[in-house]
This record gives sequence, structure tokens and C-alpha cells, in this order.
Amino acid sequence: MIETFLMSFRLKNAYQTNGIIYSLKSIPVIKRLLPVSLYGSPGLKKFANLVSILWEIISMFLDKLLYLLILIFLLKDLMKSSSANSFMHIFFFLTIAGGFLNTQIFHPTKDKYYAIFLMRMSARDYTLSNYFYFLLKIVVEFLPFTLLFGLLSGVPIIICLMMPLFVVSIKLIFTAFALHSYVRTGHAKNENKLNPVALVGIAASLTAAYLPPFLGYAMNGAIFFALFVISAVMAVFSFLYVLKFREYRSICKELLTADSFAMNKKGMVARAVQKSLQTNIDIKATSSKSGYQYFNDLFVKRHSSLLTKSAKHITFISLAALAFSITACFLIHGAKPIINGMMLTFLPYFLFVMYFINRGKVITQAMFMNCDHSMLTYRFYRQPRAILLLFTERLKSILLINLMPALVIALGLPLLLWLTGGTDNAINYVLLFVSIIAMSVFFSVHNMVLYYLLQPYNIGLEIKNGTFSIVNSFTYFVCYFAIGKKVPTLIFGTLISVFCIVYIAVALILAYRLAPKTFKLR
Repeated sequence: MIETFLMSFRLKNAYQTNGIIYSLKSIPVIKRLLPVSLYGSPGLKKFANLVSILWEIISMFLDKLLYLLILIFLLKDLMKSSSANSFMHIFFFLTIAGGFLNTQIFHPTKDKYYAIFLMRMSARDYTLSNYFYFLLKIVVEFLPFTLLFGLLSGVPIIICLMMPLFVVSIKLIFTAFALHSYVRTGHAKNENKLNPVALVGIAASLTAAYLPPFLGYAMNGAIFFALFVISAVMAVFSFLYVLKFREYRSICKELLTADSFAMNKKGMVARAVQKSLQTNIDIKATSSKSGYQYFNDLFVKRHSSLLTKSAKHITFISLAALAFSITACFLIHGAKPIINGMMLTFLPYFLFVMYFINRGKVITQAMFMNCDHSMLTYRFYRQPRAILLLFTERLKSILLINLMPALVIALGLPLLLWLTGGTDNAINYVLLFVSIIAMSVFFSVHNMVLYYLLQPYNIGLEIKNGTFSIVNSFTYFVCYFAIGKKVPTLIFGTLISVFCIVYIAVALILAYRLAPKTFKLR
């Protein structure tokens, strides 16, 4: 079993290592320095292998740090029960919810498929060795942070030490029940597809985790200790059942089918997006335009429901929020100075808002899925003139769609500023309007230019361009960290407007020069 685990670990590392090398080769500047032969380079392999192992360790601890910090430690102070009791109570029921979500054995992944069906490893040895590694990881991941956050919350140290073992106990119990259910029904549950019972269990666990402490009722240390002892005893019998179970190959055969290569969450998301992009197409739509204007106009009209529906919903929500804010100004005492202050200092927050409501990414996905992945196989469609003409028409369409909610926000913010007492500097009114419009145009151009310069998608709508992922992640983090920053509207509005204008000009120049070379199938 140990030999099987080591082999499976090397296989997983090799899979991740090749993925890292592929991502590096997707970055324009670096890919010229890395020939294909480097896939067999011992030096680069060792480096990528080291990166893979380091990432495994970092992600291991980072997940649990964020989990305990955000879902328990920060929320416990909102509860009426004591910090220690709230921490233990929430941890207990979130662990129960985790039992429904992930037992590892019923989680289909590509490396399992490769190991068991392509490399003919023993399904039982592979499954059990990786499962025990999974349980060991839980203890190692949780222990530092249950001690840290538990002690800071006033939880007794003995309970802090028990918490990782409690998680392991729950995983074993749920796994044993799932295996027994397979024996009884002959059907293996896929953890990527939650059944109604699991959904009800998760909803009940989440409610039980947060509602009683919020009302002032939470388990104390004695109750947690008693429940831990009960779960530990059940876990011993569950461990023996898991160890003696013999039908792991049958379970893997059912879960790891060729059709389930939405076997990981990323694949499932890609399949879901792909399916949604191919529905609600109006094939009866017509256009009076000609040339590439006709081609684009026909596409937009046929996909009107997909392309504009969410933008219209966001517009109505923005109108409702504006109406609510205006009503609050007149009905709620003290609302005017608060809203006025927000209009003069909270403009950075709207950077994330405009990023979030922009439909550019969804629109470019629809363009690729329902048009470009087929049309790019034709030579005439890849000609510079065709690419640039269609780029121009598409950019106009995206701008119009995104300006629907942007105009409501851009007009609403100066109106709120005026209704709540105004400002001594009239430029603030102009900057509120201009900066929102500039942000909307910026994100529209940004998404469109990235699509044409990097074209990240394959036919399965998977992102196969490392640079695209890096730029998107960087954009998200910059917008996210702008939340809560208080900067005078005069300063931030001026800076963001100038930046957007300069960026848009540079991005469009790059697109017109480089898109004919970069817009292609992957």
C-alpha cells in the first residue's frame, strides 16, 4: 500500500509539474526561452516539482487558515453567546456540513483515473493509501489554527487539540455510511453532484451552526467533549469498515467514466457555462446591416437574452438601490450626512462594483463558444481586416451593454450627492459621473482586448493561457483591495479617469496591431 501511495504521489506531482511548465510556456515573454524539449529537462522538472510540492503545502495551510478565520473566528464576535462557546458550536456544525461535502473517496479526479485505469494500480490500495493521507493532512492542517484561533477565543487547550481529531472522526463516519449506502443501493454518490439529502443536511448544519449562537445558545466545552467521545467511538468502527471494504474498484469504475471529465470542479463549471452559452438562441433574428456589421448584429440579436438579460437585471437593481437611497435621505434621520460622506470618499469601492457588474467576460465566452471556435477554422476569418472590423463592431456592442447599468450609477451618484447637501467643489459632480463611465469603458475594453490578444479558451471552454489567468487575477485583486479605501473623490476620480483613458488608448493600439497574429484557436 505504501508503494502504491508513493507511485500515486509521483504521478500527481508529474501531472502538476507538467501543468506548471505548460503555464510557463503560455506566458509570451517566457515561452520563447522554454523549448518543448524542456518537458524532459531534469533541471526544470525538479524546479517545477519543487514548486508543485511547495504549492501543495501552502494551499494546504492557507485553506484552513481562511476557513477558520473567515467562517468562525471573525463571525463569533457577532454572536450573543460567549466567544469560546460560539467558536466550538460553529466549528462542530460546520464540520458536520463538511462531512456531506467531502469524504475524498467519492471525489472523482483525473489522477485517480490515470492511476487506476491507465496505470492499472490496485483500486483498493490506491484509494485507501490516499484516503489515509487525506486524514493525516486534516490533522496537520487544522492543528496550528485550531490552537491559534481557539486559544484566542478562550477555548480550553484540550478542546483545541481535539478539534482536528473530531474532523477526522466525522470524515470516517460519513465515509463508512456512504460505502454502506453503495452496498445497499449499488449506486456511488459523486461528491461533485450533491443529492437532495446532502443539500438538506448542509442547509440544516449551516443553520444550526450560526442561528443558535446568534440567539445566545451554544454548546459548552462539556457538551463538545461528550460529542467528541461519541464520534471517536463511532469513528473506530467506521475505520474498520473502511479498511475491510472490498468494492473500491466498482466505485471507481462508476465514478471515473470518460463522460465524467467534468470530474473536477473546474471541469464542471466549464461544462455548466458551456451549456448555458448554447441555450436561449433566437434563430429567427434578422438584420438590415451588411458585411461584418451584419455578422455582429445578427450574433447580438440571436443571443440577446444571454448577452443583455443580466445587464438589464443589474440596471433594475441599480435603479432600486438608487430609489432606496433617495427615500432614505428623506425618511431616515441622519442618513443624509452619511450618504454625502460616502459620495465624497467611497468612490474606490465602486471600482470593485464596476468590475463585478461588467459583462465583458461572459460576452467574450459566448462569442467564442457560439461563433469563434467554429469560424476561426476558416482562413478568411483569420485575415487582419476581418479580425479588426469584427473587433470594432464587437467592442461597440459590449460598450452599449455595459453602459446600461453604468449610466444609472453614473447619474445616480451625483444626484445623491446633491440631495444630501452637495459639495463646495462642483468638479466632484463631474468626476462622479466621468469616473464611473470611464471604469465601465475600461473593463469593457480590458476584457475584449485580453480576449483578442490572448484568446485563452479551448473547445471545452477551459482557460489554456497562463498570462490570461495572471492578468485576470491581478485585475480582481486590485479591484478587491480597493474596497473600503477612503480617498477623496476629487483625487481618486481624477486619477482613475486619467488611468482609464490612457489604458484604453494603449490597449486599443495593441489590439489593432497584434490581434491579427494572436487571435487563433488553441
